[in-house]
Amino acid sequence: MSQPDGPAIAVVTRVLPATPDVVFDEWLDPDALREWMCPRPARVVGVEIDPTVGGALRLDIDDEGSRSVVTGEFLAIDRPRRLVFTWRDSHWVDSDPDSVVTVLLEPHGNDATEMRILHESLPPGAVESYRPGWDVVARQLETSLASRNHP
Repeated sequence: MSQPDGPAIAVVTRVLPATPDVVFDEWLDPDALREWMCPRPARVVGVEIDPTVGGALRLDIDDEGSRSVVTGEFLAIDRPRRLVFTWRDSHWVDSDPDSVVTVLLEPHGNDATEMRILHESLPPGAVESYRPGWDVVARQLETSLASRNHP
């Protein structure tokens, strides 16, 4: 969703079958990120992560032979409720500013979490691809968590 003259923002909300602390840890685990981050058929093939405020994030992505790199910096790490980091895609033009991803986690029942992803300050036209992309990523995370809970 974006406003005509306002900032471009993609918002996705999903209930996940795990507690907030488990979901939070998924966002900072390189192996987990390789498993569910990026809408398929794209795959994260490399992860560098320093999960501290001011620490760097780098995702090397392969999308059926097309390569891209996402880089960012952690702005807030409030376990297990909130994670905020910048996001810059190597395919964006140099004048595009870094966008900001906020992940909010709230308990939902006994063993579930409502996860809300807000991706703000996207370049013009990017919301149309990022919103459905984050929706797929959230679904892949849900599937990954469910498979671990019910083998």
